[in-house]
Amino acid sequence: MTQNDAPVEDQVAVDVSQKVIGVLGGTGEQGRGLATRFAQAGLVVIIGSRTSERATEVANEIGYGVKGMSNSDTALASDIVIVAVPWDGHKELLESLGNQLAGKVVIDCVNPLGFDKQGAFALEVVEGSAAQQAQGILTDSKVVAAFHHISAKLLLETDAPELHGDVLVVGDDRNATDLACALANTLGEMRGVYAGRLRNAGQVEAFTANLISMNRRYKGHAGVQITDI
Repeated sequence: MTQNDAPVEDQVAVDVSQKVIGVLGGTGEQGRGLATRFAQAGLVVIIGSRTSERATEVANEIGYGVKGMSNSDTALASDIVIVAVPWDGHKELLESLGNQLAGKVVIDCVNPLGFDKQGAFALEVVEGSAAQQAQGILTDSKVVAAFHHISAKLLLETDAPELHGDVLVVGDDRNATDLACALANTLGEMRGVYAGRLRNAGQVEAFTANLISMNRRYKGHAGVQITDI
């Protein structure tokens, strides 16, 4: 068994309480939801947007001490950066932030999906996945894929019951995946589960299309729950 294949209970405990969490695209529903929940958990959170004015406006709506900055300033000021931008702007944004993100852990939660009259479907990504595209661009960063399967609606319903389920975390660096798992563990009753190397990110991202189909059929907010670990 390699270190990254260790059972969940054997994963190294990581303290993220002193880390500054930046969310690029933090004014969108997914980014806003994650930012809200992390801030509720007592973490220092910055949300980024194309303009600092828009980011500040949404940060004030969230409360909990969340700050708003431009995407560039958010990347610079944060220890861990979550990428929550639309797929069609993913590559362009990351190409513009290579210097700001150098040396940082970057958690990509972008799902490359298309939609037609039959519903959601996974898009083909030349690099294999959004996360692999990110790592190819951000060669001086440690990229992890995580937080793909949490309903934005549930994240934003802060008066609802605690969040439950698992966050699949994939990546090639043990310290980076442990950080992502520790972040997941701050979200109510959720837990982070290491799910393989970064080359496995494509399956994780694409499965979101299946969850969307389930939720439309059954009018719910299905997530992921891993058994027996």
